[in-house]
Amino acid sequence: MKKIIGPNLHQKLIEKRKEIDLIDRKLLSLLNQRLRIALGIGKIKREMGGEIYNPEREKEVLESLTVKNRGPLKEGDIKKIFRTIMKVCRKSQT
Repeated sequence: MKKIIGPNLHQKLIEKRKEIDLIDRKLLSLLNQRLRIALGIGKIKREMGGEIYNPEREKEVLESLTVKNRGPLKEGDIKKIFRTIMKVCRKSQT
């Protein structure tokens, strides 16, 4: 049996989805900005003859983010999200 919701709840849902859409657009912009900077870092590393992947730096970034997190994201989820972001950036640097 489907629950009937009033127009007030439906409007709240629409507004929350609009908020999510706005945040998603901001995240997309920030992710592209991050990648542009990472591409510059990759270029510098290649010019220096260094490796693109730096596990120590990745560990530092993840530790810093988990310390600064105030929730409700869980530590494990933060690490999954940012490992994926760093992996994409690293792959783009090659």
